Amino acid sequence: MTGRPELPLPPAWPDRAAWGTAPSLRAWQQAAMDSYQSRQPRDFLAVATPGAGKTTFALTVAADLLSRRIVDRITVVAPTEHLKTQWAEAAAKAGIPIDPTYSAGKGRTSDDYVGIAVTYAGVAVNPLAMRIRTERFKTLVILDEIHHAGDALSWGEGVRESFDPATRRLSLTGTPFRSDINPIPFVTYAPGEDGIPTSLPDFTYGYAHALADHVVRPVLFMAYSGEMQWRTRAGDEIVARLGEPLTKDMHAHALRTALDPQGSWMPAVLQAADRRLSEVRRHVPDAGGMVIASDQETARAYAGLLKKISGESPTVVLSDEKGASKKIATFTESEKRWMVAVRMVSEGVDVPRLAVGVWATTTSTPLFFAQAVGRFVRARSRGETASVFLPSVPTLLEFASDMEAQRDHVLGRRVTDEDDIFAAENDLLAEANAGEGASDELEMSWEALGSTASFDHVLYDGAQFGHSGEVLSGSEEEMDFLGIPGLLEPDQVRELLHSRQSERARKQKADGLEDRVVDSVEQLSTHQQLGVLRRELNGLVAAWHHRTGQAHGITHSTLRKECGGPPAAVANADQLHERINRIREWAMRQSS
Repeated sequence: MTGRPELPLPPAWPDRAAWGTAPSLRAWQQAAMDSYQSRQPRDFLAVATPGAGKTTFALTVAADLLSRRIVDRITVVAPTEHLKTQWAEAAAKAGIPIDPTYSAGKGRTSDDYVGIAVTYAGVAVNPLAMRIRTERFKTLVILDEIHHAGDALSWGEGVRESFDPATRRLSLTGTPFRSDINPIPFVTYAPGEDGIPTSLPDFTYGYAHALADHVVRPVLFMAYSGEMQWRTRAGDEIVARLGEPLTKDMHAHALRTALDPQGSWMPAVLQAADRRLSEVRRHVPDAGGMVIASDQETARAYAGLLKKISGESPTVVLSDEKGASKKIATFTESEKRWMVAVRMVSEGVDVPRLAVGVWATTTSTPLFFAQAVGRFVRARSRGETASVFLPSVPTLLEFASDMEAQRDHVLGRRVTDEDDIFAAENDLLAEANAGEGASDELEMSWEALGSTASFDHVLYDGAQFGHSGEVLSGSEEEMDFLGIPGLLEPDQVRELLHSRQSERARKQKADGLEDRVVDSVEQLSTHQQLGVLRRELNGLVAAWHHRTGQAHGITHSTLRKECGGPPAAVANADQLHERINRIREWAMRQSS
């Protein structure tokens, strides 16, 4: 069953209220509430896109059940300590006092509270104590981001043991479910078309519907490519272009090379993101940006780069740092430009003024992607847009194109492809929210040597918009897209993207650039010349690989030995020419 009606829901636009509260319900919240009240189920699963307002819906249900004395206590289960506090603050504004400091060993809490907020990990520590409390009172249990009950077997067992006696259970999620063999407690399953059990939500409100209702912001994904160079454990030096067809290992190494703060890619992308933020702040003065980092060391390095770029020290938030929640709250209430965060981007972390994001983490699962992008889509007023800067990595671009997809929880789903988008999610907390980056083995097998950045395209509403040829960072062509106004309706965004793309194409044609033949590489600027030569060399190396099976790195190393000179990323034009001619000679000899 789905709560999504056949006809579009009219948008409900109350003024921006405190987190989790609103003077009136949005249309989808009212529809979900009507569905709940008409059925009065013991278990109810609501799936709503991040930023749609699941908290307001849940607290409205709680207030209704308390007022009718169907329940007399509330227990909120959240993924993190930070979210416990957010739930307590939101509930207080709704007139429901909740204790966020409760722990199972504490036993009792003040009579001033009608509820408690705990974490899934806290429930698993002492499920018997939680069960006793649940049995003592008529309890409504709100399971926020219920998929976390499947993160570990002990968590799921703890949730089931603790809340099996509950009078009512309200499960919420806003991100894609995983596919595994662990049933999520209190979720209903039914055979799908392939006969495999699949979760059945009681009410669904997806991103596409929320966007049509102006409940969430449209997201512009700014994809950046460029050439990456790294050294493998064997000493081979690899040059590859981000986004080109590569092996799985090469994709991983190319991405890590791009995200290296010592290279040229990250400073160029951060510069572009800061220019985009400045444009947005012309229309939304308090708009903020966030860089999503993999680990503490790179987070601090990115903060140093942003300070040089923007002239302002960003807020750095580390998950295991005392006062992290307070830092987020301070940033939320301020007008500071940037925050750099590690792990503190999981579902529910609410900073409504975030409008620009930079994906600078090697984590690439659909669940974490949805969580992270969800931090930027929460709308405060009509017309606000969000911009997320991404590396041109096929997996991430696929997630961006698939924003509107709704995934239910599938039991017993077989993973037959190592590149399957769910395959990397076997341990969400250890992988998607890892405190440090790569494993020791990977650290030993890779060394970044250099990187360059170029604007690739804008991905919006599943379509790509960009200019022909290589668009250099800082160019006028790049500003065609970075300079899009920060206040536009979704259809206006689409029209403007089409317009800027076609206008530039007409200008190039009028200038004769489209029909002009470049007789020699020397007619280009030095930067363009080297870029063309490197792409030609990489293309020939790839063709040689397909013909002979020889690894790219071995081919590059052999060319360097025969022709001399430094790695391709720093070689001059003459050296690149010589290597191109040499590999062509190889091909000619083999053909003969």
